Amino acid sequence: MEFKRAFVSTLLHTILRNRVVRNIALKRFDSWLYEDLVIKNPEGRPKKVQEDKYIALSALLYSIIRNIEKGYISNEVSFKIINTLVKGAFLKGGREAEIRFEEKYGYGPPAFITISPTKRCNLRCPGCYASSSATAKDTLEFDIVDEIVKQAHDLWGSRFMVISGGEPLVYKSQGKDIFSLFERHPDMFFLMYTNGTLIDRKAAEKMAQLGNVTPAVSVEGFRKETEERRGRGVFKKILEAFENLRNAGVPFGASVTATRKNSPVLMKEKFYDFYFEEQGCSYMWIFHYMPIGRDYDLSLMPTPQQRVKLFWKWKEILLKKRYFVADFWNSGTLANGCIAFARPGGYFYIDWHGNIMPCVFVPYYKDNVKELFRKGKNLNDAIMSDFFKKGRNWQFKYALRRKGVETGNLLMPCSIRDHYEIFKRIADDVKVKPEDEAAKKAIKDEKYYKSMVEFDKKLEKLTERIWEEEYLKIEEKETV
Repeated sequence: MEFKRAFVSTLLHTILRNRVVRNIALKRFDSWLYEDLVIKNPEGRPKKVQEDKYIALSALLYSIIRNIEKGYISNEVSFKIINTLVKGAFLKGGREAEIRFEEKYGYGPPAFITISPTKRCNLRCPGCYASSSATAKDTLEFDIVDEIVKQAHDLWGSRFMVISGGEPLVYKSQGKDIFSLFERHPDMFFLMYTNGTLIDRKAAEKMAQLGNVTPAVSVEGFRKETEERRGRGVFKKILEAFENLRNAGVPFGASVTATRKNSPVLMKEKFYDFYFEEQGCSYMWIFHYMPIGRDYDLSLMPTPQQRVKLFWKWKEILLKKRYFVADFWNSGTLANGCIAFARPGGYFYIDWHGNIMPCVFVPYYKDNVKELFRKGKNLNDAIMSDFFKKGRNWQFKYALRRKGVETGNLLMPCSIRDHYEIFKRIADDVKVKPEDEAAKKAIKDEKYYKSMVEFDKKLEKLTERIWEEEYLKIEEKETV
């Protein structure tokens, strides 16, 4: 294992830092990656599932290299990325803590947490999952946020953390801001979701100086789609933010909410060309609209037919363009299914009140982190609630601990989005608490329940054939 880590680290260091031999090292790494994931296939997954992982990781590396060669990512920042994201998160810098957790609980710890330290935001977008606004007062104290990150680092060996919101760049607590958190944890790498409107030159230069944060800027499409939801003038500020980040040499990405309205735009190749080639994005996350939060609207969800079309577009973009795009929930093959409920290698979510939820898109909880800390408990106690255990049990049975042709349909990975009937049964069984009034209304709404279940049944009919033909039958033929 130590030899493997050293080998991969050296190769990646050469690829990112040495232009002269980059192509040779890149081909060698690409060959090693395919051998390790697809040929050796240590998890015994369907070959096509492993190929998806290989193609995606290869696309991520190529997307980063593309921007290094354009001068959009500085040498200084790329060096810091190697020491935080690569050595720490990808190559298991905290392996000793991970082993201790495995020995105690019988399976691995989560890889990261998504924390929303504040509900406050300088925008007010329709359908916001967090119901954020400029007048929101809800904020998690800095000491609590800091302790959460410290415990993830020490208890699980985590070296990666996600910050969401509200808008992280408006966060203020106990005389500190979000940059104070990044400074306190230099061996952690942070992904920060942001609307981008506050990334001026000073903020971009601060990110470059720290070298352990990448912003994922929210867009809805091009100018028209983005400003329809986020407000007039926002797209111009986003482009200015991209320019400031390029000039500072900070890698950044785009975060897109796929809806019934903007799905046609996401089917166009020029959309991806614009953000990756023209603007210099190194990655893109696509989140399908989930009907939670302020003024949730079931009619905004992409239709099952649109979702399948977006699945094929995701595959095409990865393979043809080598742009790193991860589509939640079409990219279930990359993570062997749902990553919520603090599953091994997965994550969970803590909001501005300290409520501990399985996922950003699951607005229900049993425990509060501030109350646990006051009682002398820690994050391990948080993820061992009956709610989390039942969620993990479903994950294990559906896909996570099933291999080869026995695994569940990874084109329908999400516990709440794709299997709402099962999720609702678990939620009712453990008597979850709703995060807000919208969540309370949704889980009691019979129309909501019927609409979600109907969506899942239609999606199953469309994806089951694809899963069997594209992933399982090929596997069966090769094992005969």
